[in-house]
This record gives sequence, C-alpha cells and structure tokens, in this order.
Amino acid sequence: MEKIPQYQQVIDVMKENGGYATLGYLYQHVDVSKWNTKTPFKSINRIVQDSRFFFKIRPGLWALEELRGSVLRKLEIEKDQKSEEFNHSYYQGLLVEIGNLKGYQTFIPRQDKNKLFLGKPLSQLTSMNSIYSFGYENFVKRAQTIDVIWFNDRKMPTSFFEVEHSTDFYNSLIKFSDLRDFHSGFCIVADEARKREFERKLSSLSFKDIRERISFMGYEILSNIHTNTYKLMKSQRGFSFLT
Repeated sequence: MEKIPQYQQVIDVMKENGGYATLGYLYQHVDVSKWNTKTPFKSINRIVQDSRFFFKIRPGLWALEELRGSVLRKLEIEKDQKSEEFNHSYYQGLLVEIGNLKGYQTFIPRQDKNKLFLGKPLSQLTSMNSIYSFGYENFVKRAQTIDVIWFNDRKMPTSFFEVEHSTDFYNSLIKFSDLRDFHSGFCIVADEARKREFERKLSSLSFKDIRERISFMGYEILSNIHTNTYKLMKSQRGFSFLT
C-alpha cells in the first residue's frame, strides 16, 4: 500500500471538516501514529504554513488554498457579513473549548447561543444551558452578560472572560469590578495591539481595588493556549491519572 504523504493527511482532515480547521482540531484528528517522528505536532505546524496548500484565516485557524473561495464565502455567510461578529464568536469558541478540555463547565450569554463558531452554534459547545445561582440575584444577572464563564465542580465561577474586538474596554472592566467579591480570575481578550489602550483604561482609580486581578490576553496567545491544550490532552490520552 502506497504511503500517504503527511501533508496529504492534513489536507484530507481539513476537507472532511469543510476545508478549514484549528490547529487543535488537526492535533486531535490527524493520525500521526505512522509518521516516524518524535515531534508530530511541530510537523503539523510546519505543514500548514506551506502556502502552496494552506492559508491562515485567524490565529490558530487554517484553510485549504484550493478551497479559498468557498471557505471564505462560507465564513461570510456564517458571520452574516459582519466581521466583528465572526471575530467575537470565534474567540468565544476558543475559550469555551479550552474550558471544556480543562474540565470546567462553560457558559455563554443567551443572546450569543446562536452565533456560529466554525459552522456550529456556540450553544452546541457549551456545557451549560443556564447560569448557576451562585450568589445574590444582582450578581448573577450581571455575570450572565459576560462573554464566557468557566465554573468549577462546586458550581462557582472560576474565570470570567470578555472578548473586546473593537469596543471600549470600560464596560467589561466595570462588569469585572461589580463581581470582584468572588474568588475568580478576570481576563480581557483582544488584539495585542490594543494592550496599551487596555492598560490606560485599567489605570483609572475606579479599578484600583481589582487591578491586579485583571489580565490581558492577546489573540495569538489565546490561540496558542487552545492549540497546546489539545496537544496536552492528546499526549495524556491513556493516562487518566494525569488529567
């Protein structure tokens, strides 16, 4: 039997997924068992950067060059011609998938449930249909407007995430400040180029008491965490005591 080239295996997996895939998805679905390499994930990284066959759509998201037109048209349909919405739901989806892989219960606001993450409604990714009543009603109502929440097994919020593609950071920071009495982490996800803007907003005296608890995560870093989480999960497969 003729051996299938590594790049062709990646192409085949992408085609089966509609012509595009995250690196995490490729790590999970490309069969590297016969690749005869100690670094299969690095090989996949190298392969998708071959511009003869692949092109980059977003951090961590690659597509087939031969299907460029149909893939971009498909994503235009998914985002309803609104780049803002596509970007927002894409990074929400990455956060949800990371939370799921780490064993957290994941929540997104009701108004975002029908937004698409690579062809699937975000509601199909999250593990929660409604938010837990983890505190007084005013806190719960405030929390349910947060873009992504990870809950631990005690049904308490462990991490709050707000995705800020182009909108002002101020409203997100106010939400975090309102929820500061919970023992949770707070993170703004945005383009790395906006980090200075974030720092200026955060320097306001209004956020003095919570400043040290709010993190900034660039899109590339989020993509890397998503990819590496899939890598870790696949590497640990069969070793349940490590998860």
